[in-house]
Amino acid sequence: MTSDIFIGGGGPDYGVKQHLSLGYANRHGLVAGATGTGKTVTLQILAEGFSKAGVPVFLSDVKGDLSGLAKAGTETHKLHGPFTERATQIGFTDYIYEAFPVTFWDLLGEQGHPVRTTVSEMGPLLLARLLELTEAQEGILNIAFRLADEEGLPLLDLKDLQSLLVWIGENAKALSLRYGNVSSASIGAIQRRLLVLENQGGTGLFGEPALALSDLMRCDAQGRGEINILAADKLMASPGLYATFLLWLLSELFEELPEVGDPDKPKLVFFFDEAHLLFDDAPKALVDKVEQVARLIRSKGVGVYFITQNPADVPDDILGQLGNRIQHALRAFTAKDRKELRMAAETYRENPAFNTEEAIREVGVGEAVTSMLQRKGVPGIVERTLIRPPSSQLGPISKKERAEVMAASDMSGKYDAPVDRSSAYEILKKRAEDAAVEAAKAEEEAEEGSPQLREFNAARRYTGGRVARSTSRRGKTRQSQSLGGAVATAVIKELQGTTGRRIVRGILGGLFKGR
Repeated sequence: MTSDIFIGGGGPDYGVKQHLSLGYANRHGLVAGATGTGKTVTLQILAEGFSKAGVPVFLSDVKGDLSGLAKAGTETHKLHGPFTERATQIGFTDYIYEAFPVTFWDLLGEQGHPVRTTVSEMGPLLLARLLELTEAQEGILNIAFRLADEEGLPLLDLKDLQSLLVWIGENAKALSLRYGNVSSASIGAIQRRLLVLENQGGTGLFGEPALALSDLMRCDAQGRGEINILAADKLMASPGLYATFLLWLLSELFEELPEVGDPDKPKLVFFFDEAHLLFDDAPKALVDKVEQVARLIRSKGVGVYFITQNPADVPDDILGQLGNRIQHALRAFTAKDRKELRMAAETYRENPAFNTEEAIREVGVGEAVTSMLQRKGVPGIVERTLIRPPSSQLGPISKKERAEVMAASDMSGKYDAPVDRSSAYEILKKRAEDAAVEAAKAEEEAEEGSPQLREFNAARRYTGGRVARSTSRRGKTRQSQSLGGAVATAVIKELQGTTGRRIVRGILGGLFKGR
């Protein structure tokens, strides 16, 4: 196995080899550049390099082009001539065409193996971000999670969360005394946002069997790292779902992986394409979470690489953590563009051979300004680099070829069929059914008693409300309910209504393991 990854050729004639050191690959990185400047091909050759070095990769395929990693390039391709010429120019002497081990994943379950997590694992912070909730609505969500923990109600899928929200709405007054104001308007807003999430295809994200992180960190029989490709071309229609899922996955890696210090090579490299979607209109708490993960996940052996059009899309505190940088061309048509171009150039270690700002503006397609971490983590001098050609197919594979790769995968059959085990929805439904049986039994016993006993029971139930000519308001006789009894009553009412019938039909959701 090699100790570095060949990126391309730098120097005056592009003959000086530029490498990304595996020992510093977990110090994170950035691939930036305007549309059409070659970011996707750069992402492809980085994935190839990490895989050959035995490092598993997770990346999202926003345009559908990266599926070509599963198939070797061919000499009949129209770019075969330019590719071989470039390989010769940059000294890529061992350039060959080859395929790489690929596993396809898809949140929608259409172009890859299904990816699922549970409502509990997603947590209230990320779920609130996904649903675009206000602060008050996020507070209701936190109450729901607290009650689920206290009552042993696993929140696995959306119908679990929906049934619990129903009970919270029915008992809002009692809960307000303990948790603060529980408004029915906020609960209704959350329910509507859940409906929007369902319409966007997000229901399939929540359920079981849940994704095991170990399945993203595999190597094949030849020791090459598995390249996990998330189909994101359709997912980009729901950018909030895309960004929230990737942040959840990053957070899970941070929480579950052990500390490894500074390994010889990363345990996993995570590419976050269209990174601006993570930070657009994100609350400060979420940005702080990303910064924390970026700072600390390095010691877990995970390298994170952000792919975006402009470095300014990434907050400064996070941008400062990205030591390995590949900057494709930036266009400066406006005063704002020129300012951002100048700021991007100032982040590099200067090269006396050329002006960095001019180089970023002038590099062509497939060329970039690069700076990689060197010995002791010192940023390398910036170089104009001609990116090496890919060994795998440039462009997507066919649907038939994708299906064949999925069928041959070790993941085939493991996640395809959803599992709906007993969780909050089933527990609440069972409590409601038990309460209904007990109520019917008590009524039957009362009807079978003697006339004197029935008259006595009727008298005990008398409240004065039967007097038709009375104008006074009926006093409240209903005693405060325990959580179990209140849940039963609320769920019985809900199951009799339209929402209840929808829940019984199983329209909402399916999800993961409870904490």
